[in-house]
Amino acid sequence: MSVFYDRFSRHAHGVGLKAHSTHYCPGCGHGVAHRDLAEAIYELGIQDRTVLISPVGCSVFAYYYFDVGNSQAAHGRAPAVALGHKLAHPEAVVISYQGDGDLASIGLAETISIAQMGLPITVIFINNAIYGMTGGQLAPTSLMGQKTTTSPSGRVESMGQPLKMAELIASLDGPVYVERVALYSARERVKARKAIKKAISNQIEGRGYSFVEIISECPTHLKMSPQQAVEWVKTKMAPVFPLGVKKDLTVEPWFKREAPVFTPEAVLGLSGAEPLDETNTRTTVPWPDHLGSRDIAIKFAGAGGDGAQTAALLLTRAAIGEGYDATAIPSYGPESRGGTSYADVHIAEREVLNPAAPEPNALVAFNAPSLAKFAHKVMAGGVILYDSTVVTAPGKLPKNCRILALPLTKIATDLGRPMVKNVVALGALHEALGLLPDDSVITTLHQVLKDKPSLLPLNEAAFAAGRAAVESNAVPA
Repeated sequence: MSVFYDRFSRHAHGVGLKAHSTHYCPGCGHGVAHRDLAEAIYELGIQDRTVLISPVGCSVFAYYYFDVGNSQAAHGRAPAVALGHKLAHPEAVVISYQGDGDLASIGLAETISIAQMGLPITVIFINNAIYGMTGGQLAPTSLMGQKTTTSPSGRVESMGQPLKMAELIASLDGPVYVERVALYSARERVKARKAIKKAISNQIEGRGYSFVEIISECPTHLKMSPQQAVEWVKTKMAPVFPLGVKKDLTVEPWFKREAPVFTPEAVLGLSGAEPLDETNTRTTVPWPDHLGSRDIAIKFAGAGGDGAQTAALLLTRAAIGEGYDATAIPSYGPESRGGTSYADVHIAEREVLNPAAPEPNALVAFNAPSLAKFAHKVMAGGVILYDSTVVTAPGKLPKNCRILALPLTKIATDLGRPMVKNVVALGALHEALGLLPDDSVITTLHQVLKDKPSLLPLNEAAFAAGRAAVESNAVPA
């Protein structure tokens, strides 16, 4: 069984000659590296366990070629994606395959941070000393004097020295194996194949983080024939990037981790609860049909300290506790006070497909800038709830929404603590939407405040006061 697909569907729908050819230029080192990586995966018998991370760069279409688990990462973020896969599926063999612009430039922070963590993932780093896919710009590894589209006269001292990633990674405490190899001769290709296999074996055995740098040819942007590019790598690159093992520690296998559990009970830290089944059915009431959509978006917005983020998390936890899928995505503004920061909450009957809420069903605004910024983005028929204690001049608001101007801060102050205005808002929102069962948020408050039981009466009173304000159609005094 081949680790490559029988046909590559990227061009011509996998028909004809293009079904058996990659997108790489003639003489490109990626093709050789792909072959060696595929052979290692096959020989180690891990095809069904392998997850290959391919980011932006010349290797961006690797998922068309490798018949393994594949995940596409944003530019530079492959190590972070690889780490997530490894922690979520400890038995997976996760390989981050990256180029120099991706790994050593925009992704340098992720590369260093995750290498230092030392968890067993495998990184294959293709260093061809230039940005390939995006047009031949200067790369972190471009040589001194090398001409590129962004250094037409050659790299000079003011552009910095070439970054030697293998040496840099080897200097960290986390990695156990670091080697730089090349592809310019049969002998070096044998060494490259062995290095790749060893780096993967270290992961399989749970020994730690391994990094293989491959200095490689890019005939297109070097403006050379394949033969000339091979000679250039050998005579120009290799002296700057010396080949060989940079670090090889003998460590006993240590990585043993149970796969995490993502049931609502585990997420909420509950114990003794019966787990929900895998069909996403709930243990309480059905989805409230009066809301229409099976995915409700709510935006909480206010200044720093208004409690918008906390309110969003409380509502999300309450929804998860009912068996719904729910997400909360924070967005913090630059201001610690004033301005606006917000959180987008989605609550879905089965699955949240997009956690953002550009057009929410409901808006909770704790200050005037938040109301002005988001009120006109609320969907027709939605709810706009704002703190009339703070927002005394709301301006023109949408006529096709239900407007609730409630003195949230005054209600909280009358209860003895202004900071619980966010819980007052939750009570009001609960009463206005009828989304969750009556005791959902209260149950969540008990969970969150289990170590601070003295705060429970105040928060319960705040929630009840918010509900009462909507029931009585409270308006600013």
